[in-house]
Amino acid sequence: MRRALIGVVGVALVATGCGGKREDNNQSAQQPGGQTSCEAAEGRVTIATGNVGGVYYVLGGGLAQVISNSSKLKATAADTGASVQNIQQLTDKTYDIAFSLADTAADAVQGKSAFEGKPQKIQALTRIHSNYTQVVVRADSGINSVADFRGKRISTGSPKSGTEVIANRLLQAAGLKDSDLSPQRLALRQTVDGMKEGKIDGLVWSGGLPTPEITDLTTSMGDKVKFIDITPQLGALKQLNPVYDQGRIPAATYKQPSDVPTIVVPNFLLVREDFPAGNACAITKLIFDKKADLEKTHPSAKEITKETAVKTDPVPVHPGAKQALGVS
Repeated sequence: MRRALIGVVGVALVATGCGGKREDNNQSAQQPGGQTSCEAAEGRVTIATGNVGGVYYVLGGGLAQVISNSSKLKATAADTGASVQNIQQLTDKTYDIAFSLADTAADAVQGKSAFEGKPQKIQALTRIHSNYTQVVVRADSGINSVADFRGKRISTGSPKSGTEVIANRLLQAAGLKDSDLSPQRLALRQTVDGMKEGKIDGLVWSGGLPTPEITDLTTSMGDKVKFIDITPQLGALKQLNPVYDQGRIPAATYKQPSDVPTIVVPNFLLVREDFPAGNACAITKLIFDKKADLEKTHPSAKEITKETAVKTDPVPVHPGAKQALGVS
């Protein structure tokens, strides 16, 4: 896997070197009375984000910059396949912090689906923005619903991504199997290129609004592509996991004729349960203290609020994050 480390200045991404698997030696200082000091120790942390051109990638780079500029820690962010892969590589200590969809994180702590029989020891620093399931098809593909994917070339996202999890569940909810279509397990950039070249009929993408690569697709192809409504599958998805909810993609997001009803899922920022409490407290505090900087990186950061920060069930909130948020 290529892990290009990224930093962000405003909304510009800059590729840097690549960090490998390592052990974290940071120790958390204790204040009198046993409370952890809400200050990061010197060291470095790595952040698992998502596909290049996706919101995880952009926002993760912004977070790395905030941490590096405002604490003793030096942070780097890497592009990945996203949620499932992120959690697997978080727990094997390739990364220290990971972005994940709430449904994948719930599967991980409960030992379900991709984590069958192997509950993962992860905790949340905070709930962040929501991902919108964005299903875009070529206007000449004859696709008007998920059921119409039958026999079509559909990109279901990177292997081991949260997008792939949702895409497969959408297929199941519509009564389809992989064998009923020609699934393309591609990262977002390759997917968009395939759509432009006519090699792919449609895509499923789970990401924040706006997703830069989807903006590129809709801008370059105009009315040759369209979004479809997938909310008929919501009931079946909610039976699998109650975190799924109905939302809408505002027409102005991608300059579409009207709002698009869709399915939304929250995102969490995750760490291992042994992540140093001082670092967890300091980073969580920075997320809220420097929220304006994160919003400049990507507007999805506006969704990060203290009111929803601890709404991460069934994923427990890290004790250091609780301290930063002032909750018990």
